[in-house]
Amino acid sequence: MEIKIQPMGATHTNCYIVTIDKKDIIIDPGMGADDWVLNNTTNPVAILNTHGHFDHVWSNKSLKEKFKIPLYCPKEDAFMLQKCPLGQPTPPSKPDYEVLGDESITIEGIQVRYRHFAGHTPGCSVIQIKDVWFSGDFLFEESIGRWDFPFSSGEAMLKSLEKAITIKEDYTLYPGHGLPTTLKAEQKIMPYWIEQVKQTI
Repeated sequence: MEIKIQPMGATHTNCYIVTIDKKDIIIDPGMGADDWVLNNTTNPVAILNTHGHFDHVWSNKSLKEKFKIPLYCPKEDAFMLQKCPLGQPTPPSKPDYEVLGDESITIEGIQVRYRHFAGHTPGCSVIQIKDVWFSGDFLFEESIGRWDFPFSSGEAMLKSLEKAITIKEDYTLYPGHGLPTTLKAEQKIMPYWIEQVKQTI
C-alpha cells in the first residue's frame, strides 16, 4: 500500500491518495485538490470522505465528474455536502453511497472499513484500510476534533473517545490535519481529552 499526502487550502487539510494493486482511492479532497490528484493518480476508483466539512469535501464534485467514480460519505453527514453548515460556498456534491455507521465495504477488491466516531460531526468517521486509520477530524497528533461547531456534540464526542480508548489493536493514524501518529500514542492522552469534553457538557 502506497500513501501520498498533500495539505490543501488555508486549513491545510490533508488529502490522501491510497494506492493498492494499481488502484487509487482518494480520501478527503479539499480545496484546490484537483491538479494534485490528477497528477498523482493513474487509476482512480473512488472518493471517500471521513466527514462532511467543506475543507474535506470541496473537490468532491469536480473530481467525481472528471473521473466518473463513486463518492462515499457517512450517511449522517451527507446533508453537509449539499449545503455547508459553516457557511462556506462549497460546490455541492451527492454521495453515490451513504455509509451506515461501522460499515465494511469492498471497492474494486479493496477492503475498506468505516469506523463511526461521532462528535465533531454526526457522521464523523475513521476510514480503515489494512492497518492504517485515516482519522479525519476525530484524532490528531496529541489532539482531537472540535466539538463546538454546528451539528457537533460533546456527548457524542465523549462516547467516541470512550470507544476509541478501549481498542486493543494499534494503527498508524493519518489525520485530517497535521502529522501522522499512532492510536496507541493517542490513547495515552485520551483521558485528558475525555475530561476536557466532560467539562463542557
